[in-house]
Amino acid sequence: MRLLMWWTGRALSSAATLLGVSVLIFAAVRLMPGGFAETVLGPFATAEQKAELAARYGLDQAVFMQYGHWLSAVAGGDFGVSMISRQPVGAELLARLPVTAELTVLAVLASVLAGVPLGVLTAVRARPEGGGAAGRLLSGLGVSVPEFVLGSLVVFVFSRYALGLKVGSWVPLTQDPAANLATMILPAAVLSVFSISVTARTTRDAVMGVLVEPYVTAAVGRGESPWFIVRHHILRNAATPVVTLIGTTTAYLLGGALIVEHVFNLPGVGSYIVQAVGRRDYAVVQAGVLLAAGVFIVMNVLIDLLVGMLDPRLGVMAGRRS
Repeated sequence: MRLLMWWTGRALSSAATLLGVSVLIFAAVRLMPGGFAETVLGPFATAEQKAELAARYGLDQAVFMQYGHWLSAVAGGDFGVSMISRQPVGAELLARLPVTAELTVLAVLASVLAGVPLGVLTAVRARPEGGGAAGRLLSGLGVSVPEFVLGSLVVFVFSRYALGLKVGSWVPLTQDPAANLATMILPAAVLSVFSISVTARTTRDAVMGVLVEPYVTAAVGRGESPWFIVRHHILRNAATPVVTLIGTTTAYLLGGALIVEHVFNLPGVGSYIVQAVGRRDYAVVQAGVLLAAGVFIVMNVLIDLLVGMLDPRLGVMAGRRS
């Protein structure tokens, strides 16, 4: 019963969150300077031409009526039609989603495979008087450098010098997996720099908190090997904040994909939304942001379940235990 109540509460809160996001993004795209008519027709268009274009797309109606029509269509699975390409937005997003999903998955894997070991190593080798200064410096640099700056630098270097990796020549995964990976390594690396830094810092803090626990001291006293202690005593107990962070940074990576895909000219959802913002293609922007919000909500639910598996005291059914 408690599990059913939990799922019901999460479903209601998720629906309320999506509804709030839909209101905000619907209002935000219409508050941007330069409307769709001005962008498409140019600055010298007459008032009659603008009125005709607005009537064609229903932009002459009251805003709340436009929102009601759009929301009812989305509820039925219809995200509308692109005002520029005249193609269904849902189909366009579905066609571009694999590129963004692959980029995000590669960045998450890089965050875990690089950030967690780096954080553990920094914590284990830190001296009591305060070690790990180099790790903290690298982590600070990774957090501070924006993706568009690092991405532009990487594009310049790998375009100027033949270093073995391709820039700006994306190949579908189904067509040539090796060539696809060669074009995705650099964007994924740029996208993952921030999350690697944050993951390493969070892992370091979590591991250092576990290192002072009595059971770790007892394991050292029993003569257990350092690797056995890290694997059996430290990682599992330090995993909860790291797993929670990875879920949060996954949503950040989806946002960062907008910039990285645009810089590396990848045909993903991010570059599609960036182009739509510049063209004031309302339907595309609204659907893309709503999709990102939905992914963020699903990730939060999955992280809650995974945290409950790692630490039953924090799980959904924890309240049944006395």
